[in-house]
Amino acid sequence: MDLDGAALTVTAGRRSSATLLLAALPITFIGVLFLYPVATIVWTGLAPDGRLDLSPVLRVVSDPAILRVVWFTVWQATVSTVLTLLLGLPAAYVVARLDFPGRKLLRAAVTVPFVLPTVVVASAFLSLLGPRSPLNDLAVRIAGEGAPQLSLHHTVWAILLAHVFFNYAVVVRTVGGLWAHLDPRTEEAAQVLGAGRVRTFLEVTLPALRPAISAAAAIVFLFTFTSFGVVLILGGPRLATIEVEIHRFTAQLLDLPTASALALVQLLFVVGALVVYGRLQRRGPSRQRLRSAADVARPPRGARQRAFLAANLIVMLVLLALPLAVLVERSLATGSGYGLDLYRTLGESRRASILAVSPWEAVRNSVVFGTVATVVAVTVGGAAAWVVTRSRGVAARLLDGVLMLPLGISAVTVGFGFLISLDRPPLDLRASPLLVPLAQAVVATPFVVRILVPVLGAVDERLREAAAVMGARPRQVWREIDLPIVGRALLVAAGFAFAISVGEFGATVFIARANLPTLPIAIFRLLGQPGAVNFGQAMAMSTILMVLTATVITAIERVRVGTVGEF
Repeated sequence: MDLDGAALTVTAGRRSSATLLLAALPITFIGVLFLYPVATIVWTGLAPDGRLDLSPVLRVVSDPAILRVVWFTVWQATVSTVLTLLLGLPAAYVVARLDFPGRKLLRAAVTVPFVLPTVVVASAFLSLLGPRSPLNDLAVRIAGEGAPQLSLHHTVWAILLAHVFFNYAVVVRTVGGLWAHLDPRTEEAAQVLGAGRVRTFLEVTLPALRPAISAAAAIVFLFTFTSFGVVLILGGPRLATIEVEIHRFTAQLLDLPTASALALVQLLFVVGALVVYGRLQRRGPSRQRLRSAADVARPPRGARQRAFLAANLIVMLVLLALPLAVLVERSLATGSGYGLDLYRTLGESRRASILAVSPWEAVRNSVVFGTVATVVAVTVGGAAAWVVTRSRGVAARLLDGVLMLPLGISAVTVGFGFLISLDRPPLDLRASPLLVPLAQAVVATPFVVRILVPVLGAVDERLREAAAVMGARPRQVWREIDLPIVGRALLVAAGFAFAISVGEFGATVFIARANLPTLPIAIFRLLGQPGAVNFGQAMAMSTILMVLTATVITAIERVRVGTVGEF
């Protein structure tokens, strides 16, 4: 064996050992902080007294009131998915196929709502559609105090609109990402042969887009099925989903067996949706003729395309920008006009009677917890991405699949699992402030993995082998070869992890200590109190959280340019 071959053999052995050591980190993390809590929920639902007992599950599936909740959960998720597709597909075409000034900025702006905290989204629609909306203020000014009030608060329409707002980017980015690479000459050939625009779309374009559309629909259904903050704030007591009922049985009724049984029922639905999503992903467009996105996008031609572009821009403005603009307006509205009074009062000590701390301390808590969660998520997700891309076979695919489970399992289930499983040595963490960033890291880690895997997989293996031949150890290979290439993707992953962590609500609402609330928890508590000042301060805190998240996402979009993968 020559020296180069011997060096490669030694390096391969070192790399295998390093991979095994790195694999232990994500396996331990996901096992202890995700699989164990979820398994505890399942066991609590099936064996509340330590022995197998299906009565809580049977009671759940036979209770008419709970069955109505299950039906409403499925119904609203289905309708939300259909509405999101109907509004998102035209926008996907605009972003993918039309080249116009501000296209890149629009693409980034469309992404912002998806990563906004659910509490902010609910607050935005509450300010737009609730009893204190500017529309009602305008009606009072025009018709006087007797003007009829327009309010969609505690109606299904508010929930559906908020879900479309929240998941619009999923359709635009998922479907538009494929549409931007489909060869337009196939459509042009069909039109030359006499097919009209509608027939060309139905018989040529739609079949090519079907895998992406199906995958987007599965993702939207999954997110809306497990929606928590939006339904909790906008739906009220009459419109509850399984997720909201789990919270109610746990936090209000202290009925853990029923809550566990509900979580088990929800888990079955979620696993089914994930199986469907996995199958749809495997039906990729392997036989499609793909081209560079830069070659596909063209300036709008003719009055019809320009009108189509204008109509979609108006829809985006009304659907995406108007709720956030009204949120900001409500945060600045005072009894005598507009100003920063509500922001100034956030530091007043009298707010402590509601929040136990000053609202600005909640801001600090969110930033500190989000930073810790980001470090954990990037460390664990980075190690997992390295293992997945450097390993082959069933084990690597299994690890990749298990790490994606937190995307499908609801955050409420994760928080509830933390509450009932991490309560005894050596994992007695219920009194520890570390529990919040750990839960946030569980939710954020899958995003880190999905961002880093394509980039690490694109690194030329020959570069690593050349460094190994020259005597570099695995740590040196990573530092000198991989890190300069994936450094930008690491920043993107860290940005996504931070944005998701600071806005996390579903898990945090179960485990946050009263004296250490995060921004979403503080906003939720303020919205639950009567009075215009409490409502205004909730709007002000929502605006702060929105600006923080939007700033991070805008920076991500600027850093993202030049990276291989994309979430």
